[in-house]
Amino acid sequence: MISQPSLGKTIREHRKKSGLSQQALAEMVGVGKTVIYDLEKGKDTVKLSTLLRILQGLNISVRLESPFIKNTNE
Repeated sequence: MISQPSLGKTIREHRKKSGLSQQALAEMVGVGKTVIYDLEKGKDTVKLSTLLRILQGLNISVRLESPFIKNTNE
C-alpha cells in the first residue's frame, strides 16, 4: 500500500519530468493549483475522482489488487 506522502512525491516527480508546473497540471486536468500543491505535500483532502483525473493526466495507471478479484493475467 502506498502512503500519502509517497503518492505526493510520485505525482511531483512525474509532473516535473513531464515539464509541467503545478499551475499547468492543474489547468490541464481542470482543478485549482492548490489541489496539486496539497496532494504533493501529502494532504488527504483530495477527492478520489480528482486524484484519478490527475493520475490520468500524468499517464500514471492504478491497479487494484484484492484476494476477491480474480487475476485476469492467468
